[in-house]
Amino acid sequence: MAPLDPQPRDLQREERRVEARSGAFKKELGLVDLALTQVLFIIGLPWIGVAAKQGPSHVVLWLGAMLFFYVPSALVVTWLNRLMPLEGGLYQWAKLGGSELLGFLVAWNLWLFAILNISEIGLQVTQYLRYVLGPGVEGLTANKAFIGAVNLAMIAALVLLTTIGLGAGKWLHKAGGALMLLTFLAIVALPWLNVAHGSLAAYHPLRTAAPAVSLMTLNLFGKLGFGALGGFEYVAIHAGECRDPVRTITRSVALAAPVIAAMFILGTSSVLALVPHGQIDLIAPIPQVLSEGFGALRVAAPVAPLAILALLCIRVAQSSVIFAGNSRLPMVAGWDRLLPEGFTRLHARFRTPVNSILFVGAVTLVLSLVGLIGVGKQEAFQLLWNASGVFYALPYLAMFAIPLCGLRGVEPRPPAGLRACALSGLLMTLLYVAVSIVPLVEVESRVLFAAKISGLIVTTNVLGLVIYLVRRQRGGPSSPTPGTDG
Repeated sequence: MAPLDPQPRDLQREERRVEARSGAFKKELGLVDLALTQVLFIIGLPWIGVAAKQGPSHVVLWLGAMLFFYVPSALVVTWLNRLMPLEGGLYQWAKLGGSELLGFLVAWNLWLFAILNISEIGLQVTQYLRYVLGPGVEGLTANKAFIGAVNLAMIAALVLLTTIGLGAGKWLHKAGGALMLLTFLAIVALPWLNVAHGSLAAYHPLRTAAPAVSLMTLNLFGKLGFGALGGFEYVAIHAGECRDPVRTITRSVALAAPVIAAMFILGTSSVLALVPHGQIDLIAPIPQVLSEGFGALRVAAPVAPLAILALLCIRVAQSSVIFAGNSRLPMVAGWDRLLPEGFTRLHARFRTPVNSILFVGAVTLVLSLVGLIGVGKQEAFQLLWNASGVFYALPYLAMFAIPLCGLRGVEPRPPAGLRACALSGLLMTLLYVAVSIVPLVEVESRVLFAAKISGLIVTTNVLGLVIYLVRRQRGGPSSPTPGTDG
């Protein structure tokens, strides 16, 4: 990954400039905020259903994914954040470790990932409502006009909350993280309660088997690696809004990692115990397992709708985390004049990038509606989910390449152990990209499904390259006076 810009960079000068621009932000985030936000962000609600598709071999797959991706990514993220604790996170790491163009394309793909991820919210919220309200509303929750209306309401709420800022948003994020922990505690306890009740004959949460040698196993292994376990770097986007970002982000990673690992493995075991293998809902497996588990207990059945409503709140909180981080990316690109300076303008009262927030909200809404055109609900979800994952994976390839061959002229060089971690993470991410065009549900045409995703990835990145080249031709990136708001 040789630097793409011909002129060498003054890393310290660039860091000082970014830190000066970050001085306008309120320092809202501490250790508890970041740890709970990481639990909330990394624990994707569908993943325990995806892992359960492999039966008891999920334990081996989870442990392998953690060994070859989870631990390496955590170590690489903490090293890069210690070296460059800057607002914008991975965008800054790629820009300073590689080049201006690389940084822009990383931010571009992160931005598209977040937009597509949030665009799924209408599909997931309406699916959750079906479990809360019962089968009688299935016609309404499958109606695309209704899903579109839910998208509009949710995205408008995210725009408002993000404009107010992390001072308010962090409470939603912490509440979502706490609810996530409590919900998974309930999921882990449900099989044992059913055994005690007599509605489940036996339960062995760590029962395992050797994975089958198949394309589906390889597909799931790649997705359980990067897809389920990626995300430690996302809180670093807000480094300029953290108190002591080097120490706090590092400690939050160490605190959250073992908790997240246990939640994934034990949560998947609960799905296998309570839901028939062929009936696992890939969109909303957690509401499904709560409904099945509490329903079998009978006296506890009324608890299930309340737990599913809690999950609905969790999904909204996750979207808020992603949306808030996403709104900072056009802003930091605007600092470098890779996007119009209007994206850097801060709200007079809340000191948030209001123009960037409004723009991200509008694009997210449009794509959420486009994703519903011409496909079924399960296929629409898979299309949006797989494409957003590939957009997220491409910046990770750049992140893992930085310790391997970036940051020329910076001493000390990364230790051999860290470079080995980076190589492992790079290979796992490449595997994820390769298998992400394969849908896990039946679709009308697998070839067309793959063509849609591949065409979207290539077209959008060509568009990003054109935007970058046009901006450079009109004057090129420059270093504005530190402390200005654009």
